[in-house]
Amino acid sequence: MSFSTALRPSALSAVALALCAMLPTAHAADSDTVTIMVGGINKIIYLPAKLTEALGYFKEEGLKVELQSQPAGVDAENQLIAGAVQAVVGFYDHTIDLQAKGKEIQAIAVFCKVPGEVELVSTKAAPTFASMAEAKGKTLGVTGLGSSTEFLTRYLADKNGVVSKDYSLLPVGAGNTFIAAMKQDRIQAGMTTEPTVSQMLKSGEAKVMVDLRTEAGSQAALGGLYPAASLYVRNDWAASHKEQAGKLARAFGKTMAYIGSHSAEQIAELMPKDYYGNDKALYVEALKASLPMFTKDGAMPAGGPETVLKVLSAYKPQVKSAHIDLSKTYSNAYLASK
Repeated sequence: MSFSTALRPSALSAVALALCAMLPTAHAADSDTVTIMVGGINKIIYLPAKLTEALGYFKEEGLKVELQSQPAGVDAENQLIAGAVQAVVGFYDHTIDLQAKGKEIQAIAVFCKVPGEVELVSTKAAPTFASMAEAKGKTLGVTGLGSSTEFLTRYLADKNGVVSKDYSLLPVGAGNTFIAAMKQDRIQAGMTTEPTVSQMLKSGEAKVMVDLRTEAGSQAALGGLYPAASLYVRNDWAASHKEQAGKLARAFGKTMAYIGSHSAEQIAELMPKDYYGNDKALYVEALKASLPMFTKDGAMPAGGPETVLKVLSAYKPQVKSAHIDLSKTYSNAYLASK
């Protein structure tokens, strides 16, 4: 007996109606699923990603979020452009760099007023490498070529009179791979974040050369606030998914308010154990040192985009020659949207 004879027309209609009734439900369940790529999920500068999940703010906004991690921000950026993910937790400066290349992305929640990066010099190299003015002939570590660590490293070298042909850049990732590269003298200095900074200072294997964890340090090195860690999305995606974009921004806005009103110890309790390993006290100390760099509400700090544009224009001809519309590189509107 065939399927067509087994089911009368009325039965077929009932089945079709049942199937149709199921489709909107499935679509509704999937429509709020967002994949966010993080440029190193255990970095303290990107702490709001995991913290928002731990606090339940994604669920509170009705979002189903999957967090993924890449060691370098440039890899996350490429995933976003390719459409493999809907959002990235990375540095705001990519929005300006990409606009110069004809691609539009925007930060819809800003986590840090300053980079939170530190240029560390190995203790072995320190006697002859006290500042970026002495970078000639040295190999400098960055997370990846095309990453924000490369942007900042090149700017600091250029500002101190060392041209790009006089030093080498080596992509060494972050965390353990960065530490290994410095221990093995494959890099004499490099740019990294907490908790790696505190680990290397505690072990005595490195010293601070340039500190971009504080507003004062960033003002001195970069000439102003340099908004960095943020949540960014493609402009066309935000325009066609305004509700999702608003939910994401609001979830992160709540997290920034939480960070501003809770202690490092309370925040550390919500982090996975593998973020701090066997030295939770060191992680808490690193977190304490980092808390002042976070925004209170996720909004773009005034004057920040102009500083970032100035820094990138200093050594990137493509950015310098482009007409950059900063208003298209970020939006505070989604934080307050409903």
